Amino acid sequence: MALFESDDRSVGVEVAQQLSAATGAKSIAAGQSQRHIQGHTESHTRSHARCHKSTDLEQLFRQCFYADYRTLLTGGGKEPCYCPATSPNNAHHLNYRADYFASALHEVAHWCIAGVERRQQEDWGYWYCPDGRSAEQQRAFEAVEVKPQALEWMFSVAAGAPFRISSDNLMAGGDSCADSSNFALAVAAQVQAYRARGLPPRANRFLLELCEFYGVAEPLLAGHYPLHSYFSASAL
Repeated sequence: MALFESDDRSVGVEVAQQLSAATGAKSIAAGQSQRHIQGHTESHTRSHARCHKSTDLEQLFRQCFYADYRTLLTGGGKEPCYCPATSPNNAHHLNYRADYFASALHEVAHWCIAGVERRQQEDWGYWYCPDGRSAEQQRAFEAVEVKPQALEWMFSVAAGAPFRISSDNLMAGGDSCADSSNFALAVAAQVQAYRARGLPPRANRFLLELCEFYGVAEPLLAGHYPLHSYFSASAL
């Protein structure tokens, strides 16, 4: 399968170097599997020393982006929604659901790939059709969800947090399981593309911030992104 053909020895070298500078960790050595295993174990232990609070993400997001983009990550919403500022003196608000850590990461992922024009529109100008979408509506939904969910997966790894691919259409019948499998494949393929070619600039900046805060040294290792776990009924 072509999804995992990238060579781990060359993928993500630039990000690894930035992480080394940011955290003071030793540089990641190519091809040294023992150090890879050791680094993964140590980073896993450090990441679980912190509990996952969405308010920490709000602070990290503000540190990264408020000065340049006047945007705040804000929890407590019934539904996630991006709200552009109503005047030059106000901030833009990136609202996530309740206090859900995963919802906050997902909304940040959307924001990291939204262009200037999208960021001037409520919810970036996208429509949202509730659960139970038709096949055509589901394809349109998934078309704009592949990249955000790929980034959310990578952010979750950088924070030492669990992640689950979601096609968000539990009430659909028919071939929904097959469609969900195709969506999972598309998300995984996008993750591999980001690992091989690099993340969008804002996404890369937030990933580095997460890694430093949660003590994760090697977020680009292929072992963090097992596709097989998404081919069970519970995962889809």
